[in-house]
Amino acid sequence: MDLNLSGKVAVVTGASKGIGLAITQSLAAEGVTVAAGARQGSDELSELASRAPVHVIAVDLTTPEGPARLVDEAVARFGGLDILVNNVGAVRPRLDGFLAVTDEDWDAALTINFLTAVRTTRAALPHLVARAPSTIVTISSVNAFLPDPGVIDYCAAKAALSNFCKSLSKEFGPLGVRVNTVSPGPVETALWLGDEGVAATVARATGGDPAGVAKQVAAEAATGRFTRPQEVADLVLLLASGRAGNVTGSDLVIDGGLVKTL
Repeated sequence: MDLNLSGKVAVVTGASKGIGLAITQSLAAEGVTVAAGARQGSDELSELASRAPVHVIAVDLTTPEGPARLVDEAVARFGGLDILVNNVGAVRPRLDGFLAVTDEDWDAALTINFLTAVRTTRAALPHLVARAPSTIVTISSVNAFLPDPGVIDYCAAKAALSNFCKSLSKEFGPLGVRVNTVSPGPVETALWLGDEGVAATVARATGGDPAGVAKQVAAEAATGRFTRPQEVADLVLLLASGRAGNVTGSDLVIDGGLVKTL
């Protein structure tokens, strides 16, 4: 299927690994010029930038000025913006319960999982309106509507993020900017499976092993496995393309059947 994305310009946040890297690779493969924002680069992203229309921008998106700097540099370099992918995020299991979650913990979770997207979107929207029809795709989470006390701050931040995107879709749809979210369940990335990921953190606290924790979580999905980053990227590209030209204000869940309710 031709997505007709060639020649477009995109900004992707959190582009150095995991879902963000898969999205950046997929956009570049479709002929999109990508401004790839990340606090720290990666060998994979550098290799991609050496052979594809990808410009890596080192930026700390958790600072108040970081998101606008990313967008400003992308627009100055490429002359405009057609696609914004808000992907950056992080989660830390709260195994000691709600009362152990400090104000600093809340600030960190809300900043990286919510305010970075708010700030990046605010900086990008004037440029997206100018190039309409254009799109915003934001990576949320099933935890936006599946509260879990073990990641209580992450859940609250993702719920705010999904609500924010739904509101934006109503305001900017008439101006030609479609706004949608993708909500994955557990994905095969370092966030879940890395040395400091969720599985390893839970395993250390419970005396288990990371592989066993991951296997137990995967078994809760109807498919019996985690989602792959490329599968999330495929959804993002469809939403970013004109093939989904009348889809806005929607949330696409990709969780292997983890969520059992309607």
